Amino acid sequence: MARSGLPRRFAPRNDGAADVVMPYQPRVAILVPAADYGEHWHPALARKTAALTAAGLAVEPRVWTDPGDLSGFGLILPLLAWGYPRASARWYALLDRLEAEGLRVVNPVLVLRWNSDKAYLAELGAKGVAVVPTIEVTALDDDALAAARAALGAEELVVKPPVSAGSDGTHRLAADATVPPDARGQRRLIQPFMPGVLAEGEYSLFLFGGRYSHAIVKRPAAGDFRVQPQFGGREEIWTASAAARSLAESALAAAPAATIYARVDMIGDGRGGLAIMELELIEPQLFLNFAPDSGAAFGAAVAGALLTGQS
Repeated sequence: MARSGLPRRFAPRNDGAADVVMPYQPRVAILVPAADYGEHWHPALARKTAALTAAGLAVEPRVWTDPGDLSGFGLILPLLAWGYPRASARWYALLDRLEAEGLRVVNPVLVLRWNSDKAYLAELGAKGVAVVPTIEVTALDDDALAAARAALGAEELVVKPPVSAGSDGTHRLAADATVPPDARGQRRLIQPFMPGVLAEGEYSLFLFGGRYSHAIVKRPAAGDFRVQPQFGGREEIWTASAAARSLAESALAAAPAATIYARVDMIGDGRGGLAIMELELIEPQLFLNFAPDSGAAFGAAVAGALLTGQS
């Protein structure tokens, strides 16, 4: 029943129809970086805000490191909580707070906490999901690096922090390379270098409300292996194969709870198949500019979660 004196709004369903009646315009908060954060995040905020506004939601940005009182929002969306790996203790404290206050969060706090540490790759692999082989080392040294080379059967490796984003602290190590200074003695994940990133690129699939929306391929600049724009990487639309879509769905099914938005990054495994590189379920670039509906499915999935109480 509509609230007295409040306008009735129509929110699109996940199938694109617009027959769900909203008795008022719900407020949602998007968590964003502080003003002095280095990366240029405003275009991503504008695209996400436009999609959510079109779905009938009133959007307000809140700085994730100091969001203030969030009790008046129907949903909290950590869509632009960029920089959280550099302040992980503060990030986990925020998750604890959101949970303790019983605030509705999308994706759910259970998923956010699980996805914050890339150790989840081992869990996916144990559940039969094809992932890039990954070894976790508590305190990396040269002996551990040599042991990983032997266990993975690969001379060239990639070493990365388990809590990271944007290739922060990620190193590509040649066969004779030793432990990088910033990684020595630190907890690290070790993977074989996947040459497919140079030949084919890295694929990203986007799913909203569990349904496939669009996909892109990201390619590194010449002489680099990192596909992020700050390193000269570029992206273009990609038509995801049935195998890629199936792998993305299998990976998300192994998450601890259902997701409303997801980016699934994968790469060719060198044997004609694909392997998951990581799941981006917290603050992914959604590349809505490549979505055929300009983000309508994303907005509908979030609005649907608000109406159904999913979080």
